[in-house]
Order: sequence, then structure tokens, then C-alpha cells
Amino acid sequence: MTLSANFMFGTATASYQIEGAVHEGGRCPSIWDTFSHTGHTVNGDTGDVATDSYHRYKEDIALLKDLGVDAYRFSIAMPRIVPTEGGPTNEQGLDFYERVVDELLDNGIKPVATLYHWDLPQYLGDKGGWLNRDTPYRVADYTRRVAERLGDRVDTWITLNEPWCSSYLSYGGTEHAPGMGGGPVAFEAVHHLNLAHGLMTETLRDELGERAQIAVTLNLQINRGDADAVHRTDLIGNRVFLDPMLRGYYPDELFAVTKGICDWSFIKDGDLEQIHQPIDMLGINYYSTGLVAMSDRPQFPQSTAASTFPGCSDIDWLPTPGEHTEMGWNIDPDGMYDMLVRVHDNYPEMPLFITENGIACADEMVTEADGTKAVHDDKRIDYLTRHFDAARRAMEVGVDLRGYFVWSLLDNFEWAFGYTKRFGITYVDYETQERVPKDSFKWYRKLIATRELPKL
Repeated sequence: MTLSANFMFGTATASYQIEGAVHEGGRCPSIWDTFSHTGHTVNGDTGDVATDSYHRYKEDIALLKDLGVDAYRFSIAMPRIVPTEGGPTNEQGLDFYERVVDELLDNGIKPVATLYHWDLPQYLGDKGGWLNRDTPYRVADYTRRVAERLGDRVDTWITLNEPWCSSYLSYGGTEHAPGMGGGPVAFEAVHHLNLAHGLMTETLRDELGERAQIAVTLNLQINRGDADAVHRTDLIGNRVFLDPMLRGYYPDELFAVTKGICDWSFIKDGDLEQIHQPIDMLGINYYSTGLVAMSDRPQFPQSTAASTFPGCSDIDWLPTPGEHTEMGWNIDPDGMYDMLVRVHDNYPEMPLFITENGIACADEMVTEADGTKAVHDDKRIDYLTRHFDAARRAMEVGVDLRGYFVWSLLDNFEWAFGYTKRFGITYVDYETQERVPKDSFKWYRKLIATRELPKL
């Protein structure tokens, strides 16, 4: 399948994972600065320096130019834009992102900006973060400040990245900042993130009009196994975002299966209308699938226990068969196909794009006989080939897929895993900050040049 010039081939990064310079340019601390500095990451790693992209963005954009991508998905850090609560816009922060956007445009690359990729200012974290109903309004205010400066040049806006992570992993569990471990309190964070999406979308439309291309990125949970377990995890992991954002309601079944731990009284009149704003595309991040089964345990053994799937204590997550990545995630390209087809069938009016897909590998840099440096990551090439093939198969049965962004441009700070996992198609030597394109970079460059999706 040969794709038209309108299909966006891209790659992606996130601010806290690559920028570094945490004390420069007027930036304030984020919840991830606090989390990483208080013993919650492997080896105590932090994003203080990361890949130093705050200073090396031109070098990184030169890599993008060499790669030949149509678009680059990056995120904007709210701590750089509004570093004091209710305070003035930090012009140094906007200046930085303006330089990034202009450099991309000068190199013929469309800027795709994610407005919230988890680095909430700590001053909002101190007031409860996403458990505080005021946070969505503060994030919408920040959105307006960014849109006023960059709205004439950003191609596509993404409101939120993976609200499943910034609710369930962050407030239900302890894996992500702020690591609250409150189990069902995560549902309140879910709702406030949904509300933020609606407010941010409304703000972008108000500021930019219909020329704004707006999306949200979800990491949908694709589970297989017992039908009852699959259905429940779909309600709590997927439809809790999809239905309010795209349909304007929460499914009644969601309320029914969580009534033992949540009364949903935090939903206020008008919230669902606010959340249900028209968007132009739905971004989907895909990495792996799960295998679930019902157990004989009670559903709510302890209502306040830490859980990344509250209301599912009677469900077992079983070992998945087949190959796995360095993250321990299974490799299941058919899961991408199934997910794309399912979302298309259920929400047929919504164009889709893959905003992240990639693999962590145990990459090693070697010096070749001619003295050049290289990284031979055949497993990543195989992974991407099989997933691009899955995307092709989905498009051939009618899925309206508009783009595909490989995660990630660079090896970087992998959240709680620190620098122990490498997802990049470019190797980063963290001691020297040297960038070395991997074999997968060269493979992807060829695929982009031909615009021909693999057929296996």
C-alpha cells in the first residue's frame, strides 16, 4: 500500500523526557521533578539533564530532517509557561517553544504539539493535582497562553497524552507522579482530566477558530481472555474516556460496576456537555495487549487499596504468551489491528492516527571496522515492520488512519524506569549526549521515502 502525501509519518518525544534544563528559562518544578527526586525511579534517575534537548533542539531537528518525517510530535511543558500560580506568562518559555516550532517549519516539518504530557506544575500538585476540580481550569488558561503565541504555526494540537496513566497509574497506583496509591480516587482524576480535555478544546477553538486541528491521545487497553473480565476492563480503561469525549456520556454500566467504591458525585451539571467537544482526530498509543481472567476473589476487598484498575480486584492479569520487549510487554501486532478496527467500528466518524508505537530494546553502540559508530537493532525493525503491516491491514478494511508516529526519536528518560530502557530510533550516549542513528532510523527513513507500508 502506497500512501498519499497527506498521510503523516512522524516520530515523537515528551518535554520532561528530553529537555533537561530544569532550572533554566524560568521553569518551575513539576510533579515529575518531585517524584524523581524522592526515590521513585530506578537508580534515582531524574529528568534534570535528560537528553539536553533544551539546548540541542536544532541538532535533534536536523535528525528529523535527515529522517524525512512529515511531522514531529513534541510536548510543551506547563512549568515553562506558567511557573507561578496565577502569575504572568513566562515569555522565556514561550520563546523556547517558538524557536522549536519555527525551526521545524524551516525544515519542512509539521509541528504537532501535545499540551499536557504529565509534567503538571508542582504548585498544582500541592493543591491535589488532578483530584482538584480547579486544575482543569488552570490547564485551560495555560492552553490559551500557548495558543495565542503559537496558534498560527502549530499544525495539530493534542490536548492530553494518555490520561489513563495520569489518573490510574498516578492517583490509583504508585507507578507515576504523584504516586498517591489511592485506588478508586483515580476516578475523580479521570473525570477532571476529561473535563480538562473539553476546556482545552473549547479554548483552542475560541482562540484559533476552525483552523485549529485538535486531537487527544489515549492509550487504550486491549485485553483478551474471559469475556466478563475483558468487558469490565474495557469500561474502566477505555470507555471511561472514549464515551464522554466522543459521545457526551459515561456508560451506565461503568457506574454499576464501580458503585461499591465510587459514587461519581464529582460530576457536576454541564460537565459532560463541556467534555464532549468536537475534535478532528483521535490519537492512539499502542504497545501491547493483556490477558485477563475472572477469579473467585471479591471485587472490592479493600476499597482504598492502591490499584491501577480499581473495581477489578477479582480479575487476574495472566502472563502473555510469545515474545516480550525489555519492558516485559508482549509483542502482538494483531492487537493494533483489532484496536483500530474496533475504534473505527464504534466511532466511525472519527479519523485516527497512531501517536506512539515502539519498543524498548537492549541496544548497544558498537564501533565498526571503519571507525563509525552504529547500533544494530534488528528486533526493533522487526517490531515496527509487523506493526506497520497491522496498520496497513486495518486501512485496507476501511479504517481512516491519517498518520503514524514512531516512539521515540531519541533514547530518553523513561519515567519510573529512568535511563534503563531505550525506545529511541536514535541512540543517546548519556555521558556525552552524542546521538547515533540506529539501523531502525535508517529503515524508517527508507519507508518514509517510499511511502510504501510493508505487507507480510
